[in-house]
Amino acid sequence: MTEVVSPRPRRVFVAWVLAVYALARVVTTTILLVVMQHQVPSGMTGGDDVPVTYFPFTALWDGQWYLRVAEGGYPDVLPVTDTGKVGENPWAFYPLFPLMARVGMALTGLDFATVASSIALLCGAGAAVVMGLLLRERVGDPAAYVVVALWASFPASVTLQLAYTESLAMLLLVGYLYALARERWLVATAVAVLIGLSRPIAAPLGLVTLVVVFVRWRRRRERPITGGTYAAMLAALVGCGVAGLLWPAIAWWRTGVSSAYTDTMAAWRSYRSIELFVPWADRVQDPSWGPWLVGGPVVVLLMVAGPWARNLGADLRTWTLGYTAYLVATLDPFTSIFRYLIPLFPLLVVLLGAGWADRRGNTWTRLLVRAVPLLIAFVVGQYYWADVLWRFVPPSDYPP
Repeated sequence: MTEVVSPRPRRVFVAWVLAVYALARVVTTTILLVVMQHQVPSGMTGGDDVPVTYFPFTALWDGQWYLRVAEGGYPDVLPVTDTGKVGENPWAFYPLFPLMARVGMALTGLDFATVASSIALLCGAGAAVVMGLLLRERVGDPAAYVVVALWASFPASVTLQLAYTESLAMLLLVGYLYALARERWLVATAVAVLIGLSRPIAAPLGLVTLVVVFVRWRRRRERPITGGTYAAMLAALVGCGVAGLLWPAIAWWRTGVSSAYTDTMAAWRSYRSIELFVPWADRVQDPSWGPWLVGGPVVVLLMVAGPWARNLGADLRTWTLGYTAYLVATLDPFTSIFRYLIPLFPLLVVLLGAGWADRRGNTWTRLLVRAVPLLIAFVVGQYYWADVLWRFVPPSDYPP
């Protein structure tokens, strides 16, 4: 018999979600402080002769690029290597996060690392709250709490408090999905434009929007659609299109090179230009990567395609499949793949057995039996992610 749990008032629910998220960040901070003791001082940490402290340690790797953007903006001329290929430059990094950091630095007088990691921490808290609100009506309060706890403890969730865009992107992502679920089409349109300045995920979100609009259209007899609503739905679809083209268009406008963005992105790839599906297909040939790259998308498909995922709804199912397909199409799979999995939070619902329509797996007992082993594994994974990928080993290392 399914246990019935009365929903908490919204403010109480939000408070508990924030408490769960805060506890997860305490654990992650402890892990970072432990790993930091093994970090060799370098130019990336503030200087070869400067002892490594917490905030500079949160701004390694891409954080250094966001620092350059926050302090110096974007170049008008693309750098070119000796081979004639566009070199690594700031145009690969979307502007909203470093712009927020720049404003925060001006207002507080604090350094980039302190401000940027604090912004990431706050955006992660906001993402946790909106995620919880998005899920609670579908899976109930207990399952929503546990999903947030697992998401906030995922191995690569360390980035939620680093000078990276994962937290901001997650806040905008779940905000967009929540606006769609509430049929706040114009709000979704505005959020889509912000996404276009923070992360290149407009294509799968456009697919989600198309599906949600179609589902709403099919129910037009039970719930008639006004002309204004049709216009608002169209605006959301157009917003996703604008989001996908906005940053490449700005890069073109500033540099005068139509392919400035894609050429810059290719500077980090193994290929001279962006080749859809090719990097994934090539890496499949590697015996150490092949089984994961073939089996991973298949497992995702199976997880969201059955009745065990019905409570996700068409929107979260579509997002999960669309984003996975997007990664297969565009990603050069390497060590960064782990943090690219953070937006796949709906899979945690299925892992917990909380996606059944009758909520058979949503009692506290069943949730905890499944969640505790996952939580332990995730926290251990955080340590290895921080120590193996985040900690920089001079003179060069694999990026997180």
